[in-house]
This record gives sequence, C-alpha cells and structure tokens, in this order.
Amino acid sequence: MHHTPEPSEPRLLGDQSWHAHAACHPTHHHEVDPDLFFPEPDEMDRIREAKSLCAQCPVRKTCLDAALENGDREGIRGGMTEEEREPLHSKLEHRLDYARVNATLAGRDVHLTKSERRAVVRAAYQADIPSERLAWLIKITHEHADKLYRRTRRELRNRTVEQTQLDRTDTVIGFERPTPPASLTRQRDDLGRAA
Repeated sequence: MHHTPEPSEPRLLGDQSWHAHAACHPTHHHEVDPDLFFPEPDEMDRIREAKSLCAQCPVRKTCLDAALENGDREGIRGGMTEEEREPLHSKLEHRLDYARVNATLAGRDVHLTKSERRAVVRAAYQADIPSERLAWLIKITHEHADKLYRRTRRELRNRTVEQTQLDRTDTVIGFERPTPPASLTRQRDDLGRAA
C-alpha cells in the first residue's frame, strides 16, 4: 500500500507514488487519455475537461508542486495550464514554505528552494543542531555545513548589531519599537522545536 501525502505534507524527493492516487491515473474502470492534458492553446473544450478532472483530484497540489520542482512546463499539471503556471515557475526559488523547512529538520528528504534551504540552515543553527546533522539533512559535506553555520552566525550577529543601533536611535528620537505579533513569535518557536 502506498502512502499518500497529506495536503500539507511535502512529498519526498523522487516519490512518484502519488501518481496512483491522481484523478488522471487510468484504471480498468476509468480510462483517461493522457493527450487530454496536452491540448493546443485554442482547444478550450479539452482544457476545460482536463481542468475539471484536476478539480476532483486528491493529489492536485502535489502534482503542481512536482511540476514546478521538476521544471515541467508542458501540459496541464495541478489544474493549471502552461501559461497559468509560468509565473509560479519564475517565483519558485523564492518560495518559503515552513512545512518543507520543518519536514527537512525532521529528517524528511523534500525539495527545498533557496529560501527554504536558508531557513533550514538558520533554524538548525538556532536549535544548536550539530553541523554534521545539518550536512546529512541537506545533503552537503560537513565542511560546507560548517561554512553555512559561520555565515549564519555572522548574519545573525550583524542583524543584532544593526538592531541595537536602531534601538539606540529610536530611544534618542523618542519612539518605541513595536513588538512582533504573537503569531510570528509562535511560528519561530514552532520552527525551532521541529528538530
């Protein structure tokens, strides 16, 4: 029996088991023409039919994520046409999904964007996860993990120095810095506990 990822659970790298749960997966009782998902731009009836099938699909989000992560630019994937997915492809490297960050910190092998990878490194550093473990989590050498921790330490130190300077300026001018909303503080705490 295959494991179907929950909607909020990122799929593992290389995991294709979700295909068996897709609404477009052909079976003996449900024949689906794969060409339906590769219509010409002016074939509106075929596009509507494909999107209608996608709308019923329990793994639609996983399908869309897989298309974006694999750079699949052809056909209808995850209920979106090539043109509808194009802006998502260009923004993918900036995606920051904390479910993926937490899954990685918990030892799952998921696709990470550059932003998510930086968040994993920062969260691991702040949680005092050894660099050997970070190296294993994100599939890099121990030396590279040490380098990323040095960079993170420097970034956090510089941010603390800048914050202290801003606080001094605010005190001199007479302004008080607002406290971050509890939801942001809680989100940071959750991230740290995931490891």
